[in-house]
Amino acid sequence: MSRPERIAPPEIFYNEDEAKKYTNNTRIIDIQVQMCERAIELLALDPNDDAPQLILDIGCGSGLSGSVLEDQGHVWIGVDISQHMLDVALEREVEGDLLLNDMGQGMPFKAGTFDGAVSISALQWLCNADKKSHVPPKRLLKFFSTLFSCLTRNARAVFQFYPENSEQIELITSQAMKAGFYGGIVVDYPNSSKAKKYFLVLMTGGVAKLPTALGTEESESQIAISRRQAEYAKNVRGKPLKKSREWVLAKKERRRQQGNEARKDSRYTARKRSGRF
Repeated sequence: MSRPERIAPPEIFYNEDEAKKYTNNTRIIDIQVQMCERAIELLALDPNDDAPQLILDIGCGSGLSGSVLEDQGHVWIGVDISQHMLDVALEREVEGDLLLNDMGQGMPFKAGTFDGAVSISALQWLCNADKKSHVPPKRLLKFFSTLFSCLTRNARAVFQFYPENSEQIELITSQAMKAGFYGGIVVDYPNSSKAKKYFLVLMTGGVAKLPTALGTEESESQIAISRRQAEYAKNVRGKPLKKSREWVLAKKERRRQQGNEARKDSRYTARKRSGRF
């Protein structure tokens, strides 16, 4: 089955028929609820704080994640690009406020508004260029920069997403780092083809380790972004990260233009070695 991002832009793919599935399909509902519960767990909100937290739900759809936030005593605001999905959320009479918005154009909220943010199955859409004006790296940086701004300085943002390949993971994490975040990727059940789930856990400040992934005790299930890496990425905004695929390709091209020999480009260019001898 083709990935939804390859079929049509999200505002078109999530039409009236697709939106209704999110209220009639129990399997979709169960999966959405489970992933949101895990995302909230990864937010690591202060258990001693009795006051409700204000959470931003990015790609809120029909409000299924919002209902989980409500059940856990939080207040939420949801943004989504599909009017049909938001219409279903209104029909369900969710308690959160809803906003029609393209996440690639940034989050339109004032600084320090939210105590945290969650997003289920939305982030990968920013890696596609659905219009001539869409440039994925720029849209990702715009999104992460404005998200960083509207979060408090000890907040987290947790994204469950479906990366298409390692290049997408590198693109997403590098743009998050440039925006000032640190944290990394947590992969639950990495050895299972069905249960495997990717979570991008981003932090704005404070001192905290990357959460432990479910289904394994191996550190290979985590891809960490240190504070030093994030600061470095922020300082080189607009330039490819050193030793990244883009950086290597640019360096090889400069060598060719200077008349020097350079190896041919391939899908293995700049890929990290396994460490085996």
